[in-house]
Amino acid sequence: MQAFSLRDVQTLAGISRSMVHAMVAAGIVTPARGPGSQYRFSFQDLLLFRTAQSLRAANVPPRRVVRSLKKLDALGTGRPLTGIRITALGGSVAVKDAHGQWQAETGQRIMDFEAPDHSAPVLPLSPLPATAVCLSGYELFEIAQEFEREDPEEAEIAYRKAIAADPGLLDAYVNLGCLLCDRGRYADAVDLYRAALDQGLDGPLIRFNLAVALEDSGYAEAALAEYHACIALAPDLADAHYNAARLHEAMGDHQRAIRHFHQYRRLEPVR
Repeated sequence: MQAFSLRDVQTLAGISRSMVHAMVAAGIVTPARGPGSQYRFSFQDLLLFRTAQSLRAANVPPRRVVRSLKKLDALGTGRPLTGIRITALGGSVAVKDAHGQWQAETGQRIMDFEAPDHSAPVLPLSPLPATAVCLSGYELFEIAQEFEREDPEEAEIAYRKAIAADPGLLDAYVNLGCLLCDRGRYADAVDLYRAALDQGLDGPLIRFNLAVALEDSGYAEAALAEYHACIALAPDLADAHYNAARLHEAMGDHQRAIRHFHQYRRLEPVR
C-alpha cells in the first residue's frame, strides 16, 4: 500500500500543515507512523485531504470543515468519508444523496427552490471597511474567516480587530495563530498564544498550539514544557503525548519518552 508523508499530502492536496494537524487531532484521519515516527498517510487519507482543501477553496472556514467532517465520520454510514458526496454551500458543508442535499453540521435538509444563476459574476472580497470598528468581536471573527483563503493579510487585520474588540475570543487566537504558522511567522504565533494565556485563556488547545509554534521556532525545551502543560489540562490528548515522547527521545530522556509513547499508544485509535 502506498504511503504519503506530510510533505507529500501538502504538495498533492494543496492543504496547509495546520489543516492536516487539525484533522489528525480531531480523529478524522489516523495516520500510521513511518521511519523516524513521521506521519504516513494512505491514499484514502490523501483523497480526504483533497476534499477538505476543496471546501477551503470554496471559502468554508477551517474549523467548520473540521467540525463537519468529524460529524459525518461520527454518523457511521458504513461508507468512508471519501465515498460521500461532500460539497460547499454558502460557507457551510453540504452532503448530496439520492434525496437531495443536507447540512453536515445540523443534518437539516436543504430545499432547492430555484435554479442557481450561473451567469452571476464571482466578486472579490473587499478590504475591511473603516466601519468595522463598530462590529462585535465575533462579527469581525466571521469576516476574518471569509478573508483567510483569498487575502491572508486582511484576515490577520480582521482577526486582530476581533481580539481587540473581544480579548476573550478563543477561536480568534487559534485561527490567527494557525494563519501565522502557515506563513512561517512562528515567533508572532508564539507571542499571540502567550497573549491568549495572559487573558486567562489557558486551555489544552492554546497550550498545544503554542508548543507546536515553539518547536517550529527551534525552542525544543520550551515546546516540551508546553506539551506537558497541555497534558496536565487534557491527559487524553494523544498527539501531545506523542510529541512529548518524541522530544524526550531527542533529548536523551528515554525513560520519559517510553512513558509518553505508551500513553500515546493507549489513546491512539487502532487502525
